[in-house]
Amino acid sequence: MKIIIGTRGSKLAMWQAHYVAERLTRGGFEPEIIKIETKGDKKQDVAIAEIGTRGVFTEEIEAHLQRGTIDMAVHSAKDMQSELPDLFELIAFTEREKVNDVLVSLRHDINLEDASRLWVVGTSSARRRALLQYYYPHVKLVEMRGNLQTRMGKLEAGVCDAILLAYAGVHRMEYTSHIVREFTIDQFTPAVGQGSIAIEATCYLDEDIREKIRQLVNHAETESRLLAERAFLRTLRGGCSVPVFALASLQQNNLELRGGVISLDGKAMIRDSVSGPASAAEQLGEQLAQRIIAQGGNAILDEIRKIQSAKN
Repeated sequence: MKIIIGTRGSKLAMWQAHYVAERLTRGGFEPEIIKIETKGDKKQDVAIAEIGTRGVFTEEIEAHLQRGTIDMAVHSAKDMQSELPDLFELIAFTEREKVNDVLVSLRHDINLEDASRLWVVGTSSARRRALLQYYYPHVKLVEMRGNLQTRMGKLEAGVCDAILLAYAGVHRMEYTSHIVREFTIDQFTPAVGQGSIAIEATCYLDEDIREKIRQLVNHAETESRLLAERAFLRTLRGGCSVPVFALASLQQNNLELRGGVISLDGKAMIRDSVSGPASAAEQLGEQLAQRIIAQGGNAILDEIRKIQSAKN
């Protein structure tokens, strides 16, 4: 059975699409992959927050889904907005890769704790920028947009001393030899969904096809973890340009969710955690979000939105 997959055109996005396509092929599908350019790909000379806060890497792909020119879409789960437009749903999540943020460099003498040196670090993530400013206020930050190969080229050109990235993408693109530091999840708690690939479809997708895709691609433990994280993000009305972070872990049937929010300048951060049965994943996400709100999270989020609105 032929099935058409839509994806962004970067080397990493294509890796992800082929990863999913291989699993579908094992189940008798005949996948075809179509590259789709998104507004996040087109505008690489400005920060993500200045492009918009919703659908930066998904809007054009969802338009193809709605028109029926593709049957399903493959995304980095961390790029997915907290609330999908009507008629769309996430039907599967692949098994999660290691979630940590890593520092990538061509030099091995980097020590961010050494405030006597002017270290220049590149990142395009609002969360990573804020966390760097919180833990290492002496570090100079530079905007680092573009696919991983483009960023590595900028690193080689001396634009910065190091780049802060997700381990998953670095590993998949075979740059692990350039990792000089792996941050702990307690210090640099990752973005919601980091390390997993999400499959998106419309609600009109044939039910039998939907279930077959889930059987071939979905990883149940990862799905439970991401349902909790995404409920947390949704309740806070966060997105990929808002420095909200969360990570769920699962031990047997007990799910622990830790998460929080940090101001854009890294000067204020609220963290907390909750735990409970995995069957209540989304309720746990909502519960943690309410705890963050009760501790002043809304004031931080309101200030972030005010700043971002002024830029757009």
